[in-house]
Amino acid sequence: MAEKLHFELVSPEKLLMSTDVDMVVVPGIEGDFGVLINHAPVVSTLRTGILEVHNGDTPEKLLVRGGFAEVNPEGLTVLAEEALPLAQIDRAALESQLKDAEEDIADAKDEIHLAEANKVRDRLVEILGVLDLVA
Repeated sequence: MAEKLHFELVSPEKLLMSTDVDMVVVPGIEGDFGVLINHAPVVSTLRTGILEVHNGDTPEKLLVRGGFAEVNPEGLTVLAEEALPLAQIDRAALESQLKDAEEDIADAKDEIHLAEANKVRDRLVEILGVLDLVA
C-alpha cells in the first residue's frame, strides 16, 4: 500500500475533514498547487476556488474561501473561512442572495449598512465567479 498524505480541512466552526489521501490540489493565491506525501514545507494564502481531494478515482471537490494552507512534515492543513462541498451549493439561492445584497446596497441608509451590504455582495460575486469557471 502506497503512503498517503495526512490532510485536515478546518473551518472556524469545526474540523470538516481529517483523513489520509493520495493528493490535494489547493487554490493558492499564486495559483493552484498539488500536494503529495513528502511535499516540501510551504504556507500559502488561499484564494476563493476549488479544493480537490484525490483519494481514488473521482476527486471530492469543495469550494473554499479565505484562509491559508500549510504543508509540513505531518501533512497538509487547510484553514478556510468557508468550505462547502461543491455538490451541495445551490446556485439559484446564491443568485437570490446576491439580488438581495444589491437591493440592500441601494437602500443603505448609512456607511455602516452600506459597508456590510458591499461585503456580502463581494463574497457572493466571488463564489459565483468560481462556479462560472467550473460549470
